[in-house]
Amino acid sequence: MYLDKSKIKQSFAAASVTYDGVAELQRTVGKALLGAVDTESLAGTLLDLGCGTGFLTSELLGCASRLQSVIALDIALPMLQAARRKRAGMHNVAYLCADAEQLPLAGQIVDGVLSNLALQWCVDLEAVFTDIKRVLKPGGRLVFSTFGPQTLKELKTAWAEVDDFNHVNEFYSEQQLVHFLRLAGYTEIKVETKLYVSGYGSVLELMKELKHIGAHNMIGGRNKNITTKTQMQGMIAAYGRHRTGDLVFATFEVITVKVS
Repeated sequence: MYLDKSKIKQSFAAASVTYDGVAELQRTVGKALLGAVDTESLAGTLLDLGCGTGFLTSELLGCASRLQSVIALDIALPMLQAARRKRAGMHNVAYLCADAEQLPLAGQIVDGVLSNLALQWCVDLEAVFTDIKRVLKPGGRLVFSTFGPQTLKELKTAWAEVDDFNHVNEFYSEQQLVHFLRLAGYTEIKVETKLYVSGYGSVLELMKELKHIGAHNMIGGRNKNITTKTQMQGMIAAYGRHRTGDLVFATFEVITVKVS
């Protein structure tokens, strides 16, 4: 998998102002992620890996009564600054600007790691999972959600009618995620997959939303050629042929994993 981390960082930094206005899917998946764990059992210090503007951090502190503190980590400093501004009164949150692939944390320092729709921006997941295992205390748990390979399948199909380039990023499958986790030494792994389908007034509306949440790297793929106006119009026309009523739809495959 190829991902340009510098562009990812720039994209999420630029999206820090618009993110909360359009990140409905991220909030929905985040609440489902919390629903997958026994929040009453959460205690000590948790790491919110890829915290964005801090939605999951706030939810954790609001529902986990035994939780003492949260380390909110994100690769984009403006995202962290937005999170801190909105939670200025919370003194049990430490904000850390860092890459999830290079955790600047001591070993066995956190009781749990939660990550909501962030690990799809990591290239070497075996290394990521190994490092997470390093920072977890004995018995600590990892719970995360990430996008699966069916994400934006309609957009992939529409582009396939225009040219042979990869315009949409590929995401790891359930089997690949489990493989990386086992290589990192995890044995108790539970995986669930759910498809979320969102409707949009137009293809451009979908692409605008992806930009506003900083996720337009999803539609970067490996095509290094400049997309022409004619190609874009061809893709939009191909996508539009699958319109239902006044809407076009986009699928997001979300894989939720619980590890101990």
